[in-house]
Amino acid sequence: MNAHATVGRIPTAAVAGLIADAMVKAGVPAADAPKIAELILEADLIGADAHGVFRLPQYIQRLQLGSTNPRPNIKVNRTAPATALVDGDNGMGHLVMARAMEAAIEMARECGVAWVGAVHSNHAGAAGVYAALALKADMIGMYAAVANANHMPLGGGAEPLLGTNPLAIAIPAGTEPPVVLDIATSIVSYGTIKNHKLQNKPLPEGWMIDPKTGEPVTDPQKSVQALLLPMAGYKGAGLALAIGLLAGTLNGALFGRDCIDFNAEPDKVTNTGQFVLALDPSKFQAIDTFKSEVDRHSRELRSSKPLPGSPDAVRLPGDQRAKRIADRAANGLALPPELVVQLDKLAAELSIKPLRER
Repeated sequence: MNAHATVGRIPTAAVAGLIADAMVKAGVPAADAPKIAELILEADLIGADAHGVFRLPQYIQRLQLGSTNPRPNIKVNRTAPATALVDGDNGMGHLVMARAMEAAIEMARECGVAWVGAVHSNHAGAAGVYAALALKADMIGMYAAVANANHMPLGGGAEPLLGTNPLAIAIPAGTEPPVVLDIATSIVSYGTIKNHKLQNKPLPEGWMIDPKTGEPVTDPQKSVQALLLPMAGYKGAGLALAIGLLAGTLNGALFGRDCIDFNAEPDKVTNTGQFVLALDPSKFQAIDTFKSEVDRHSRELRSSKPLPGSPDAVRLPGDQRAKRIADRAANGLALPPELVVQLDKLAAELSIKPLRER
């Protein structure tokens, strides 16, 4: 057992260092590696555990196979005062989407709102990370993506033709935590399914079904053949479809039957599509007034009457996120032993320091 497994928490600097070193070994320029590491680690900090360092072995594999471009020439093509299309040149999605939100914020300062689509991008991790980039500029941020594999049927369907197509919205506040909604349009993210499979944890009923029988699938090892159910039935499927057309088709990226499953075909280019939106609240009212009103509503909603027998107080989207960031930044990450084994193996293959030596 290594030292970190004994203390139970791994310092965030150690995790970021491992990610950055692995990226450089896979051909990413030294200037880009820390930025990618920061955005991957952010997913772990906010509690999107299946979208952070958990994904590192897969990202490295794709860089090594050449299906992700380690040295992209990312181009922002401004198509109108408040719109742009980013060509990611098949680079790491984290870099592409950070650049897209940067462009959106820049344009929204001028126009009040901006919509930026992305084509030739890749998996970028947790949706909330990119929506929240707008908060630093006192703006409202939105992010949506075509997921990198289809696991979900249309309402009443038995074929996996939709991704878990996530949506995130971040709204700035004053002294209260910002409101950050980050949801997959499936009942649970596919990363969570992969995490259950890695740790061999049974899946709760209602997450996945057998497409041949319609029966629930609870064995995580059978998840590859199963269908992931949409949230709220046909409503979740409809939302995934709309996001797919807006984040994929609108940008010239892949959607529906055209999508490449980056789990099953790691050597193929995915042409992932995403979009971000930035909205400047100061174009509607004084920014401090808006933020203090968000605070007031947050406090009123949070202090509303909880359901009898509910284990928690009333929760707002973003409350847990703020607590997790504070805790994990200070005390480190509690990574599953199965994941630490995978990361140690990756470190050995790349001849870089494993986590326990950082």
